[in-house]
Amino acid sequence: METVKALVLSGGAGTRLRPITHTSAKQLVPVANKPILFYVLEAIADTGITDVGVIVGGTGPEIREAVGDGSQFGLQVTYLPQSEPLGLAHAVLIARDFLGEDDFLMYLGDNFISGGITDLVEDFRKERPDAQLALSRVPDPTAFGVAELDAGGRVVGLEEKPPHPKSDLALVGVYLFTPAVHEAVREIEPSARGELEITDAVQWMVEQGRNIRSGELPGYWRDTGSVADMLEVNRMLLESQERCIEGSVDSASELLGRVRIEQGATVSGSRIVGPAVIGSGTVLTDSYIGPFTSIGENCRIHDSELASSIVLRGASFENVRRVEASLVGRNAHVTLAPRHPVAHRLVLGDHAKVHIQS
Repeated sequence: METVKALVLSGGAGTRLRPITHTSAKQLVPVANKPILFYVLEAIADTGITDVGVIVGGTGPEIREAVGDGSQFGLQVTYLPQSEPLGLAHAVLIARDFLGEDDFLMYLGDNFISGGITDLVEDFRKERPDAQLALSRVPDPTAFGVAELDAGGRVVGLEEKPPHPKSDLALVGVYLFTPAVHEAVREIEPSARGELEITDAVQWMVEQGRNIRSGELPGYWRDTGSVADMLEVNRMLLESQERCIEGSVDSASELLGRVRIEQGATVSGSRIVGPAVIGSGTVLTDSYIGPFTSIGENCRIHDSELASSIVLRGASFENVRRVEASLVGRNAHVTLAPRHPVAHRLVLGDHAKVHIQS
């Protein structure tokens, strides 16, 4: 069996998740209280791949601290610095020495795929085409790279965000390659946005008569590049969790449904309707937590109501009614404004979005 390595891309800036990503790597924003990147690394480990290169940019130190040497996932991780995000094909170029002459899996570190990718990798190992692309059917293909297939499932063309798509099969952030791709990434030119596109490299391989196969993902896939996408993935993951109470819950509290209270959390005088998770070290008093809510570790929530939201570690809420469909950053503090005078006092990061009802 040929050696297969993995290349995980974690160098993007995450502009659509600002202001959260001004101070945190987008790949480390948690869903269901676990960084999205950890789901990627666990899926890779499940395939039997152990040698992983992680492309990092400006948030590299934070990712190194979270992932370490990879041993917590059963992996051996090598970090590959990228000065700036210049495209997926550029990531393959700078990883050339790490990849050597081995086949490899390329996985975008902010993508979530339910059910893993083991079957996709096994198919590649058996058939070993020059490239194998993961595809998923989407309602609006104009927003994605789109693959055109022949009757045998072979890729015969790729289009990037086409105005008139030839199929509804979008490219997912998972690719498998033999060393044949290295010639392709050297041959292509930067796109109109100044990046070396992996779609251009694969299209070059198609035009050279290479064997490009595809595999349609049977499960759920989402690029977690926006707040709405993060909340949707959080919702999906919480729906599949089991009820687990490891923290302290007093007799005045009510827990309904699939609620997870992590060890070290304290709940008193509160009502939690699952699915929801309360992180370790969090103190929840006289509050309501609604479905599809993830509260990170060491938060403080008093006399407040939250639902369908993600709250990162160290955040606090005091006397707040009502917060929904929100993503709240680390150590943020949300309190009830005084009634008089009627005014709003804001301290907002760059590119922040605020909705105020006067």
